[in-house]
Amino acid sequence: MTTNTYQDYRTLSFERSGRILKIIIDSPESRNAVDDALHTDLARVFHEVNDDAATDVVILTGVGRWFCAGGDMTWFQDLIDAPQRWHHMIVDAKRIIDSLLALEKPIIARVNGAAAGLGASIALLCDMVVAVDTAVIGDPHVKMGLVAGDGGAIIWPQLVGFARAKEMLLTGRMLSAKEAAAIGLINYAVPAEELDAKTDALANELAMGATLAIRWTKTVMNLELRRISDLLTEAALAYETKTNFSEDHQEAVRAFVEKRQPKFTGR
Repeated sequence: MTTNTYQDYRTLSFERSGRILKIIIDSPESRNAVDDALHTDLARVFHEVNDDAATDVVILTGVGRWFCAGGDMTWFQDLIDAPQRWHHMIVDAKRIIDSLLALEKPIIARVNGAAAGLGASIALLCDMVVAVDTAVIGDPHVKMGLVAGDGGAIIWPQLVGFARAKEMLLTGRMLSAKEAAAIGLINYAVPAEELDAKTDALANELAMGATLAIRWTKTVMNLELRRISDLLTEAALAYETKTNFSEDHQEAVRAFVEKRQPKFTGR
């Protein structure tokens, strides 16, 4: 059942089943890539969900064959060319992380396809992750000449430890969903025909549980993540700002558009 509660979102759509709300990243023409519209919507939506008295459980997913395929290249170039847009984006980046960690209601990421960069961060900052086994997940910021500033440096070490997190974030390598489940990065990697059943079973189990006990147990567990986020996020975004205006980042964007390997110089 669709819902009319959430208005004026450009890139998100919503469905409701009882007290379970599904948030759908809905930009299929761009593989659900992050652009200004999606970034702005994500900075707002989790605050609204927290205040939504009709919702006890949230599912976050993407439309089509993608969850969220990372940053849109046109947007990346715009953020290089217009520094004022970058500085506005940084404010929203912190809002996304803060509001997702402050959300009291349990949220399940239904990863139906590729989750890269911010797409991976928002999935991993959810409480549980169920992915189709053909999906890939990773944070390739460094491959774009950027610091992993929008949540990756916060959540990856907490889930898989520093050794694995450093390997993945410093190489920008993508993992298959099966690999991610094997190392504890996500909860489940399931065949496509089982994705809805597994996600819905978890959501229904939560919806039928003791709502306040579930919410506040989550709240307590997230206190440490919020403390870490408060410690790291501003520094991470500041370093990402420096790399946004680096020659290497411009080269990475140009190389992606030209379909070639970037030639990094360390500048």
